[in-house]
Amino acid sequence: MTKFNIFSENIYNDWNISERKFIDIARKILKFYLSIPEVYAQSCLAGFDYKTISFDFLYCDSVKTHEINREYRNKDYPADIITFAIFADSEEKFIFDGEINLGEVIIALDKVIEEAGKKGLTREFELSFLISHGILHLLGFDHQTEEDYNFVIDLQNKALESIGV
Repeated sequence: MTKFNIFSENIYNDWNISERKFIDIARKILKFYLSIPEVYAQSCLAGFDYKTISFDFLYCDSVKTHEINREYRNKDYPADIITFAIFADSEEKFIFDGEINLGEVIIALDKVIEEAGKKGLTREFELSFLISHGILHLLGFDHQTEEDYNFVIDLQNKALESIGV
């Protein structure tokens, strides 16, 4: 059985989220994705032997994601989510002691609040939706085409439905 090490840090002072709750949601979403054979087969994990999957969440504000976007991605705008998919994007696919570190998901909670308000959704749903999106990026999924985008969004909706979010 695969072990999941999911870590999080919230440096956004205006929403004291339950990090334990969202780590649990992330764990359930990851288990759902990996339970679908065609998703697993297309993921960056396919063909590798591992015992543990690790990744991190950083919850911050859009000022921070703007800084990160400028510094690391040469993009001059604040993002709601930024994903650094270490394992998926690496040529070497480094595994240490049976552990794969997928990378980091950075989420701007002020953007989550703003988008939830615009869409008429709860903050928790919007945050769960972004968490599910970030996990797909960590697994190596992208959405450069409309077909890929629709696949990703459909998968996210199925994941959230499967865990009752």
